[in-house]
Amino acid sequence: MLTRLTEIEGNAAPLPIENLDTDQIMPKQFLRIIDKAGLSEGLLYDLRFDAEGELRPDCVLNQTAYRGARILIGGSNFGCGSSREHAVWGLQQFGFEAVIAPSFAEIFYSNAMNNRLLLVQLDREAVDVLLQDAATHPAAQLHIDIEQQTVTTASGRVFTFPLGARHKQMVIEGMDTIDLTLASLPAIEAFERTHFERQPWAAVL
Repeated sequence: MLTRLTEIEGNAAPLPIENLDTDQIMPKQFLRIIDKAGLSEGLLYDLRFDAEGELRPDCVLNQTAYRGARILIGGSNFGCGSSREHAVWGLQQFGFEAVIAPSFAEIFYSNAMNNRLLLVQLDREAVDVLLQDAATHPAAQLHIDIEQQTVTTASGRVFTFPLGARHKQMVIEGMDTIDLTLASLPAIEAFERTHFERQPWAAVL
Protein backbone atom coordinates (compact mmCIF):
# COMPACT_ATOMS: atom_id res chain seq x y z
CA MET A 1 0.00 0.00 0.00
CA LEU A 2 1.35 3.43 -0.94
CA THR A 3 2.17 5.87 1.83
CA ARG A 4 0.67 9.35 1.82
CA LEU A 5 2.81 11.94 0.07
CA THR A 6 2.35 15.38 1.61
CA GLU A 7 5.80 16.94 1.21
CA ILE A 8 8.68 16.88 -1.25
CA GLU A 9 12.03 18.34 -0.29
CA GLY A 10 15.34 18.37 -2.10
CA ASN A 11 17.56 20.34 -4.40
CA ALA A 12 16.34 21.38 -7.83
CA ALA A 13 17.85 21.07 -11.30
CA PRO A 14 17.29 24.10 -13.57
CA LEU A 15 16.28 23.28 -17.15
CA PRO A 16 14.84 26.51 -18.60
CA ILE A 17 13.84 25.16 -22.01
CA GLU A 18 10.59 26.45 -23.48
CA ASN A 19 8.24 23.98 -25.17
CA LEU A 20 10.21 20.94 -24.06
CA ASP A 21 8.20 18.19 -25.72
CA THR A 22 7.72 14.56 -24.80
CA ASP A 23 9.72 13.44 -27.84
CA GLN A 24 12.73 15.17 -26.27
CA ILE A 25 11.93 14.02 -22.75
CA MET A 26 11.68 10.40 -23.90
CA PRO A 27 12.91 9.77 -27.49
CA LYS A 28 11.13 7.20 -29.63
CA GLN A 29 13.91 4.58 -29.52
CA PHE A 30 13.17 4.05 -25.83
CA LEU A 31 9.51 3.22 -26.39
CA ARG A 32 10.11 -0.33 -27.57
CA ILE A 33 9.85 -1.96 -24.15
CA ILE A 34 6.58 -3.41 -22.92
CA ASP A 35 6.99 -2.30 -19.30
CA LYS A 36 8.32 0.74 -17.45
CA ALA A 37 11.81 -0.59 -16.76
CA GLY A 38 14.98 1.14 -17.91
CA LEU A 39 13.50 4.46 -18.99
CA SER A 40 15.86 6.56 -16.86
CA GLU A 41 18.57 5.91 -19.46
CA GLY A 42 16.48 7.51 -22.19
CA LEU A 43 15.41 10.60 -20.27
CA LEU A 44 16.39 13.70 -22.27
CA TYR A 45 18.89 11.51 -24.10
CA ASP A 46 19.86 13.99 -26.81
CA LEU A 47 20.49 16.68 -24.20
CA ARG A 48 22.52 14.40 -21.96
CA PHE A 49 24.56 12.57 -24.62
CA ASP A 50 26.40 13.59 -27.78
CA ALA A 51 26.37 11.77 -31.14
CA GLU A 52 29.04 9.32 -29.88
CA GLY A 53 27.03 8.47 -26.78
CA GLU A 54 29.30 10.43 -24.46
CA LEU A 55 27.92 12.55 -21.64
CA ARG A 56 27.64 16.25 -22.40
CA PRO A 57 29.35 18.04 -19.48
CA ASP A 58 27.34 21.20 -20.09
CA CYS A 59 24.02 19.43 -19.47
CA VAL A 60 22.77 20.21 -15.98
CA LEU A 61 21.60 16.64 -15.43
CA ASN A 62 25.16 15.40 -15.93
CA GLN A 63 26.69 17.74 -13.38
CA THR A 64 27.67 16.39 -9.98
CA ALA A 65 26.07 19.32 -8.17
CA TYR A 66 22.62 18.27 -9.35
CA ARG A 67 23.01 14.53 -8.95
CA GLY A 68 20.09 13.23 -6.94
CA ALA A 69 17.91 16.29 -7.54
CA ARG A 70 14.29 15.51 -6.70
CA ILE A 71 12.79 18.58 -8.35
CA LEU A 72 13.11 19.79 -11.94
CA ILE A 73 12.47 23.42 -12.88
CA GLY A 74 11.47 23.85 -16.51
CA GLY A 75 10.18 26.36 -19.02
CA SER A 76 6.66 27.08 -20.19
CA ASN A 77 4.52 24.52 -22.04
CA PHE A 78 6.52 21.73 -20.45
CA GLY A 79 5.58 18.30 -21.81
CA CYS A 80 3.96 19.36 -25.07
CA GLY A 81 3.93 17.03 -28.08
CA SER A 82 2.76 13.43 -28.07
CA SER A 83 0.84 11.82 -25.22
CA ARG A 84 3.50 9.20 -24.42
CA GLU A 85 3.28 8.30 -20.75
CA HIS A 86 6.87 7.07 -20.91
CA ALA A 87 8.00 10.68 -20.50
CA VAL A 88 6.47 10.76 -17.03
CA TRP A 89 7.86 7.34 -16.11
CA GLY A 90 11.34 8.36 -17.25
CA LEU A 91 11.32 11.49 -15.12
CA GLN A 92 10.29 9.46 -12.10
CA GLN A 93 12.87 6.73 -12.70
CA PHE A 94 15.56 9.38 -12.96
CA GLY A 95 14.59 10.50 -9.46
CA PHE A 96 12.31 13.47 -9.99
CA GLU A 97 9.24 13.69 -7.79
CA ALA A 98 8.07 17.12 -8.93
CA VAL A 99 8.40 19.49 -11.89
CA ILE A 100 7.97 23.24 -11.51
CA ALA A 101 7.17 25.34 -14.59
CA PRO A 102 5.08 28.33 -15.72
CA SER A 103 2.73 26.03 -17.67
CA PHE A 104 2.29 22.42 -18.75
CA ALA A 105 0.76 20.67 -21.74
CA GLU A 106 -2.70 19.39 -20.80
CA ILE A 107 -2.21 15.69 -21.61
CA PHE A 108 1.20 15.61 -19.92
CA TYR A 109 -0.37 17.21 -16.84
CA SER A 110 -2.98 14.46 -16.60
CA ASN A 111 -0.44 11.70 -17.22
CA ALA A 112 1.85 13.07 -14.53
CA MET A 113 -0.82 13.44 -11.89
CA ASN A 114 -2.17 9.96 -12.68
CA ASN A 115 1.31 8.60 -11.95
CA ARG A 116 1.99 10.71 -8.84
CA LEU A 117 4.52 13.03 -10.46
CA LEU A 118 3.61 16.39 -8.94
CA LEU A 119 3.43 19.30 -11.37
CA VAL A 120 3.69 22.74 -9.78
CA GLN A 121 2.57 25.68 -11.89
CA LEU A 122 3.91 29.07 -10.82
CA ASP A 123 3.95 32.41 -12.57
CA ARG A 124 6.95 33.32 -14.68
CA GLU A 125 8.51 35.65 -12.11
CA ALA A 126 8.41 32.97 -9.42
CA VAL A 127 9.90 30.35 -11.73
CA ASP A 128 12.68 32.78 -12.72
CA VAL A 129 13.52 33.26 -9.04
CA LEU A 130 13.71 29.50 -8.50
CA LEU A 131 15.80 29.01 -11.65
CA GLN A 132 18.26 31.63 -10.51
CA ASP A 133 18.49 30.13 -7.03
CA ALA A 134 19.03 26.63 -8.44
CA ALA A 135 21.70 27.85 -10.85
CA THR A 136 23.69 29.79 -8.25
CA HIS A 137 23.10 27.53 -5.24
CA PRO A 138 22.83 23.93 -6.48
CA ALA A 139 22.67 22.48 -2.98
CA ALA A 140 19.85 24.78 -1.84
CA GLN A 141 16.79 22.85 -0.77
CA LEU A 142 13.25 23.51 -1.94
CA HIS A 143 10.32 22.44 0.19
CA ILE A 144 6.99 21.66 -1.46
CA ASP A 145 4.00 21.32 0.85
CA ILE A 146 1.31 19.58 -1.18
CA GLU A 147 -1.45 20.00 1.38
CA GLN A 148 -0.79 23.73 1.76
CA GLN A 149 0.12 24.07 -1.94
CA THR A 150 3.27 26.07 -1.26
CA VAL A 151 6.88 26.09 -2.42
CA THR A 152 9.38 27.44 0.09
CA THR A 153 12.95 28.34 -0.83
CA ALA A 154 16.01 27.94 1.37
CA SER A 155 15.91 31.69 2.00
CA GLY A 156 12.32 31.51 3.21
CA ARG A 157 10.45 32.86 0.20
CA VAL A 158 7.06 31.22 -0.22
CA PHE A 159 5.12 30.75 -3.44
CA THR A 160 1.59 29.36 -3.68
CA PHE A 161 0.48 27.12 -6.55
CA PRO A 162 -2.97 25.97 -7.75
CA LEU A 163 -3.95 22.33 -7.49
CA GLY A 164 -7.42 20.92 -8.10
CA ALA A 165 -8.99 18.81 -5.35
CA ARG A 166 -9.06 15.67 -7.50
CA HIS A 167 -5.42 15.86 -8.53
CA LYS A 168 -4.41 16.80 -5.01
CA GLN A 169 -6.06 13.68 -3.63
CA MET A 170 -4.49 11.53 -6.36
CA VAL A 171 -0.97 12.73 -5.57
CA ILE A 172 -1.29 12.62 -1.79
CA GLU A 173 -3.00 9.24 -1.63
CA GLY A 174 -1.29 7.67 -4.64
CA MET A 175 -4.57 7.11 -6.48
CA ASP A 176 -5.30 6.85 -10.18
CA THR A 177 -8.62 7.48 -11.90
CA ILE A 178 -9.77 3.91 -11.27
CA ASP A 179 -8.99 4.25 -7.57
CA LEU A 180 -10.99 7.48 -7.47
CA THR A 181 -13.97 5.74 -9.05
CA LEU A 182 -13.77 2.82 -6.64
CA ALA A 183 -13.59 5.21 -3.70
CA SER A 184 -16.98 6.53 -4.79
CA LEU A 185 -18.47 3.05 -5.20
CA PRO A 186 -20.85 3.26 -2.20
CA ALA A 187 -22.28 6.54 -3.52
CA ILE A 188 -22.59 5.08 -7.03
CA GLU A 189 -24.41 2.00 -5.75
CA ALA A 190 -26.73 4.14 -3.63
CA PHE A 191 -27.56 6.28 -6.65
CA GLU A 192 -28.31 3.17 -8.72
CA ARG A 193 -30.67 1.78 -6.08
CA THR A 194 -32.56 5.06 -5.83
CA HIS A 195 -32.68 5.47 -9.59
CA PHE A 196 -34.10 2.01 -10.24
CA GLU A 197 -36.57 2.29 -7.36
CA ARG A 198 -37.99 5.39 -9.01
CA GLN A 199 -37.75 4.00 -12.53
CA PRO A 200 -37.93 0.20 -12.26
CA TRP A 201 -38.61 -0.15 -15.98
CA ALA A 202 -35.06 1.13 -16.64
CA ALA A 203 -33.45 -1.78 -14.80
CA VAL A 204 -31.57 -4.24 -16.95
CA LEU A 205 -32.89 -7.78 -16.44
